[in-house]
Amino acid sequence: MILSVASVTVAYNAASVLPRQLDALLRQTRPLEEIVVVDNGSTDGTSRLLAERYPQVKVLRITENCGVGNGWVAGLAYAALEKQHDWVWTFDDDSVPNDDALEILLDGVASLGNLDGDLGMVASLPVHRETGICYPPLLWRDGFVKPSAELVRQPIWFADLAVGAGCMIRREVVETIGLPRADFLMDFIDFEYWLRARSRGYKLAVISRSQLSHEVGNARKVRFLGRSRLWADQAPWRNYYMGRNLAYMGWWLYPSRRIKRFVIRQLARHAGGILLFGSKKLACLRKLAQGFWDGRRATLGVRFHPE
Repeated sequence: MILSVASVTVAYNAASVLPRQLDALLRQTRPLEEIVVVDNGSTDGTSRLLAERYPQVKVLRITENCGVGNGWVAGLAYAALEKQHDWVWTFDDDSVPNDDALEILLDGVASLGNLDGDLGMVASLPVHRETGICYPPLLWRDGFVKPSAELVRQPIWFADLAVGAGCMIRREVVETIGLPRADFLMDFIDFEYWLRARSRGYKLAVISRSQLSHEVGNARKVRFLGRSRLWADQAPWRNYYMGRNLAYMGWWLYPSRRIKRFVIRQLARHAGGILLFGSKKLACLRKLAQGFWDGRRATLGVRFHPE
């Protein structure tokens, strides 16, 4: 059976980075049935770029930037529910897949045989372009757990959480569990969605040979206690949503003492990173604390507009 696959990209002021991705999508060795870009209220000429250089791309325009969550909802509603594509391959606007990434993903789906209908998502392996460091999908054990290096080297393995960029979602998942949470705005939208799918019995397979270049904020390599890691310097408003959505997950979606302790430790580590490596330390810490407080009170929606 030939599967129908559409890509969905949520783009905001992406005129300088979007061509690399769209050109890569058009070069896929296994062509996509449809390429969709959700223009999330761009003001920098993204709309003109799409109209002039990529007339074959379906553009969904949102008048105001209300975050990645709103764009994800629009894109999945169109590609999975309205157009009924079998799989939807999701992207940030600066993520660039290798030319054979889709072909390898679909080969992986074929080799797994859909796991008796339980295969809900398949993920490419995101790699930071400048450093070559990968962002492996995670395991969920009442908190985030990094997979072992041995597991990541496996050609196909199973995880619980993955960044949305480069992840392919089966239409049945959207039909069964609904659309992502637009009220999260951004950050942990993908993780919440995967955990929701996991709770309904769907599995997330990682196809390690399928790779894409993926950036996380203004990431740079830093050293601490003799070890190298990537630090993404995020704007203050972004730290608000990170703190709020993670706290909401721990206090309302999966409330337990163990998960609450994990949330506090995770945010404390992030606050430590801000103090050590951040450029707007005080503003970011204030927004992180404010987000944690609002998440505990279940105050969601748009609090600060993305810049």
